[in-house]
Amino acid sequence: MIHLLLRSVRYLVLGLDLVLLTLVIYLLSWLPHGLLRSFYPQLFRFWCRTFVRALGVDLRLHQQNARPLPQTYILIANHPSAFEDIGIPALFPVHSLAKIEVRDWLFAGRISEAAGTLYVRREARDSRREAYDSIVAELEKGCNVALYPEGGCKGRRIFESFRYGAFDISLNTGVPIVPVFLHYEAQEDFEWRPNVLLPKKILEILRSSNRTANYYVFDALDPGDFPDRETYTARVHEMYLDWQRRYLE
Repeated sequence: MIHLLLRSVRYLVLGLDLVLLTLVIYLLSWLPHGLLRSFYPQLFRFWCRTFVRALGVDLRLHQQNARPLPQTYILIANHPSAFEDIGIPALFPVHSLAKIEVRDWLFAGRISEAAGTLYVRREARDSRREAYDSIVAELEKGCNVALYPEGGCKGRRIFESFRYGAFDISLNTGVPIVPVFLHYEAQEDFEWRPNVLLPKKILEILRSSNRTANYYVFDALDPGDFPDRETYTARVHEMYLDWQRRYLE
């Protein structure tokens, strides 16, 4: 009984911390973009870590890489849940690529935009081209970019081939790709299924009896090791299928 009470108090305090911090960084997001760029991405990462703690998620980074990460990189990951929208920035200094609808989310949309999130309307060719150019521009500034080569949140298992975008950019810029494999131990609780609203998914995560999230980071891939984007994409897709068999089956 006492243990349950203490845990409830802890989550109440963490929730209040998140609410207060969200209010602060939301108000700061209205400052001029030139000023925001100097400090807001770091504040956004702190907000993401606070969000993770408030959800009670045990976010674990497994460093499977034998070499240090490069100074600038394109991070790619599988995309089974909405949680990685805060999980990835909580662990890695990246600007994420997100679907355009994220920009309209209450509070979070404004915050993510101020943090440097890039957006794409997946079904629109012009928007994909603009996103491509924006990613290249960020990499040229020395910023890391995170995206999901499945082309969206496709569920707990990888079935479809990866899209070429990240690999094409890597080849054209010479920037290496850092692959990260995501594994939620309570897969069904974390999986973001079609037509499930974000508040409902957050509630399902909060109610989960196992909130362990394992993020496995592997050695960066040198684009010079691949002759073309088709070979590059297919090889990395095979790697993810191998990790899927290792960690999920």
